[in-house]
Amino acid sequence: MTRIALIATGGTIACTTVADGSLVPTVSGAALAADIDAEVVEFRQLDSSSITLADLDELIAVVNSQMAREDIGGVIITHGTDSMEETALALEIFCSGAKPIVLTGAQRAYDHPAADGPTNLRDARELAASGRPGVYLCFGGAIIPARGARKRHTSDLRGFESLAVPGSTPRLSPAPLAPHPVEIIPAYPGAGRLLVDAAVASSTAGLIVEAMGSGNMGEDIGLALADALRAGLPVVISTRTPYGPTALAYGGDGGGASLGKLGAINAGSFRPSQARILLAAALATGTDPAELFPH
Repeated sequence: MTRIALIATGGTIACTTVADGSLVPTVSGAALAADIDAEVVEFRQLDSSSITLADLDELIAVVNSQMAREDIGGVIITHGTDSMEETALALEIFCSGAKPIVLTGAQRAYDHPAADGPTNLRDARELAASGRPGVYLCFGGAIIPARGARKRHTSDLRGFESLAVPGSTPRLSPAPLAPHPVEIIPAYPGAGRLLVDAAVASSTAGLIVEAMGSGNMGEDIGLALADALRAGLPVVISTRTPYGPTALAYGGDGGGASLGKLGAINAGSFRPSQARILLAAALATGTDPAELFPH
């Protein structure tokens, strides 16, 4: 049988119900792996909403160390669902190789009477042992490529979907993400300058705009982003719309076309969560961000 490493990071799959009724990650990776025959690395016990870029830097290093072992045929990462799509893309960028890397988790806690974690883990074990190279989410009976993965439902057991983002993910040498924080700024009707100006005044290394429609926003936030672009801050425009690519087609101070002329980057079919990771990776490695987003 192919030897598999399981890296445990916490998440709902490792949660139990504590005295006040809340869910807390308390279950070890060893307990999770008891039925799937894997070598366990106890990495973190976190809700994935709490995972930072510094945590991702450490996780990338751990995954690469396991992938480099000749006796390991694949890696499973147990992970919370809230930010699984971000971690998956970071691993695809920085952990390329000829072996499977599989992220899985659960929508129901470990102590739920109908927990979905054990089935997801068995499916992940099968994929990790398959020899199929790449980074995948294995969840709710589906296998989803890292690029374009997105959580589609807060509680449905088939929790993720693929946006089928065109192109291929760049494979870059690992570089620390943590020194390059990227903020996501929402654009909504009447949004003003406040968040953009605050980001520019801080240590923010780049901005992702969660725009409306195909990549649009109101005049005030558009003018603030224009100032940020003129100051040299990288800006990527994505959308809050569930499906379809951004187009940056409209004029005016808040139009995507106007900001595009100043250097704003079209996120294409990437939604803000994965666009943030891609921009941070570009900044960390000194890569032109425009080269990493589909045109």
